[in-house]
Amino acid sequence: MPNIKLNLEEIEAMLYFWTATVEREKVHESYLDEIAKMPGLSACYDEEFNAESVRKVLSAITNRELLSQKTKKEGRFWNNNMWMTEDLEYTNMMINPLKKLNLDDIAEEIKNNANSNKYEQIEVLFSPLHFDEYIIKDNKLIINFFRVRPDDMDENKATIEGKEIKEYIKEKLLELLAN
Repeated sequence: MPNIKLNLEEIEAMLYFWTATVEREKVHESYLDEIAKMPGLSACYDEEFNAESVRKVLSAITNRELLSQKTKKEGRFWNNNMWMTEDLEYTNMMINPLKKLNLDDIAEEIKNNANSNKYEQIEVLFSPLHFDEYIIKDNKLIINFFRVRPDDMDENKATIEGKEIKEYIKEKLLELLAN
């Protein structure tokens, strides 16, 4: 049975960025470079969006500059990140259910899958992506953080694309095992 590891490092790094930006602190370029190297973000790189795109967009946001000459993906990434800085309370409402996620029961449920021994460990990452809803890369399920919708009535619940978050993760992990 695979061990399922939840990785929120990218969201924690971005929370610092969003908070510092709101508080008008300058975020150093080296920090932006480190964010750009993170595995969830780098999994979505292509000819239109890469590490330089991440650095350029986040640098423009922290420096309060307009983003000129941008690709469609860079524009979406900029919009999503600006959205996070507009209401940090809502951003935290998106993050809190993720911090409380326990995926042990999902590991138990998928152990009967024919391919459940395909990987010793599966990693579930939440990452600030542009358009992708999720990415499956090897033993990683990378979910677009911007798709998380907190529940107005229960701070421990969230949905993605209208599905309860654990159900969504289970569905995508079964897809990962099927590939």
